Amino acid sequence: MAAVQQEFASLLDDRERAALRRHARQVRFPAGVRLLQQGEPGDKVLVIESGRAKVTYVTSGGRELVLRFCGPGELVGELAVLDGRPRLSSIVALEEVGALVIPAGDFRALLLSHPGIAWLLLVMLSKRFRDADLKRVEFGASDTVGRIAARLVELGERYGENRDGAVHIELPLSQDELGAWTGASRAGVAAALRTLRDLGWIETGRRRMVLLDSEALRARATIQN
Repeated sequence: MAAVQQEFASLLDDRERAALRRHARQVRFPAGVRLLQQGEPGDKVLVIESGRAKVTYVTSGGRELVLRFCGPGELVGELAVLDGRPRLSSIVALEEVGALVIPAGDFRALLLSHPGIAWLLLVMLSKRFRDADLKRVEFGASDTVGRIAARLVELGERYGENRDGAVHIELPLSQDELGAWTGASRAGVAAALRTLRDLGWIETGRRRMVLLDSEALRARATIQN
């Protein structure tokens, strides 16, 4: 498995981390609660300290799309704070989440007084936009099984635990949410997971996944011309 990508908070030095905490308050959010709401003003940013959440977008027709998942160390809500426009997405807790909440004005002042934090934010946004571009390419070039395989590899790299030669992912993620993330119907997700189980590459259970052959999944996820 590839190394887990370092998140925003882990890249701050001690001085930057202390400055961030001086402007923050700690808040806990129960599972299922919205940390940030699509369409609301950008009045704050959050740094997740514990727990995991999903980033969602609800279409005008009421369909929920899952854009990505976020966990400890990640900064969320920064775009609306930077450009002053309403939030494009919501952040919903998948489990209890602990976070640092920083008011928008304090965060902008922090970026001006600590160029190192501003640079890390720029790097983080660049990586996020690059990842979004790659996912758009996947949607046009991969089938459902390939997209599911790609997302399972990603979950394994970010949230998996290596045990007995397999990668265990314990994330409270439903098939509906996996479908909303990969642009697939619930039936399509079920069929893709069944195919991957039949190949012996994964095991599935209620809100848990075991990657038995991560390299095979990675190869299946590779975009084909």
